[in-house]
Amino acid sequence: MSRSFNALAAAVALAAVLMPAHASAADTLATWTVSASTLPGFGSHDGTVEAVRQSVVSAQVAGAVIALPVKAGDRVKAGQLLARLDARAAEQQAGAAAAQVEAARAAQRVATLEVQRQRQLFASRFISQAALDQAEAQYQTATAQANAQLAAAQAARTESGYFAVKAPYAGIVTELNVMPGDMAMPGRPLLTLFDPASLRVSVAVPETSAAALRASLATPVGLEVAGQRLTAVRWEVLPAADTGTHTVTVRLELPTGTVATPGSFARAWLPAVGDGNARIVIPARALVQRAELQAVYVVAPAGQALLRQVRVGPARGDQVEVLSGLQPGERIAMDPQAAARRP
Repeated sequence: MSRSFNALAAAVALAAVLMPAHASAADTLATWTVSASTLPGFGSHDGTVEAVRQSVVSAQVAGAVIALPVKAGDRVKAGQLLARLDARAAEQQAGAAAAQVEAARAAQRVATLEVQRQRQLFASRFISQAALDQAEAQYQTATAQANAQLAAAQAARTESGYFAVKAPYAGIVTELNVMPGDMAMPGRPLLTLFDPASLRVSVAVPETSAAALRASLATPVGLEVAGQRLTAVRWEVLPAADTGTHTVTVRLELPTGTVATPGSFARAWLPAVGDGNARIVIPARALVQRAELQAVYVVAPAGQALLRQVRVGPARGDQVEVLSGLQPGERIAMDPQAAARRP
């Protein structure tokens, strides 16, 4: 019994010695040797997400807010009701204007019949030219008054439509400035609305960099917005500089479908022409992304794969720049999943 147990223990010990060597030989990691090279540089700049179309919707007439069917965060369609103001006085004025139009039209009909009779009498030489002229003047006056009343009624009807505030375009409500019962006045903001389908990033850069950036407008640049890695193909440098900060504004158009909120933080990597600095670039597939953590597996001389956090810059096709966390000469695993399985 004792001899059998000793033999079994020896076999297990021998297997434990031989197994790592066998596994290591079978599980050879593909690695990348880190090196620094001089490449056209990209500088990191902090920016802000902006909406290309953002509107502060205000009242055009005075009135109490009686309905507010939307709230902050709601998506609305073009023409959808945003707020309704008390329009009872305006509706009464529109009704009075419509009644005045009818009265003016009645006076115009009487003047029309009268001038027709006076023309017939004048043709038969029963009245003088002066009498005919007076009838013609009364007809013209009645016609002008009818036109004026019609225009006033149309204006009153148009103004009554201002009491229903509608969305100028499809978008998202970001802020409400009034509550039901508040008094709306012309020019007072009611709410803020933006179009989520058209967003951009605004970055302030030193005015000394403006000329070099304008020469690089054809270069795609990297963006990071709300944890999303994006590429901006279309961007522009505004022609005017800020007199207080001596900076120029760079606007980068976000790709369609980007989920972001105006005012949120963004980072852009713009061409830093002529800096000549050595930079570390690694294959993008070697990068591990776990929530907010970005890391790589560094292969030690003894063969262990150790996870190390890094800070990365803009993507360059299938490669990504590493700003910190790696040194030239170190080796990293090309396959993070295989590296994670190593002992």
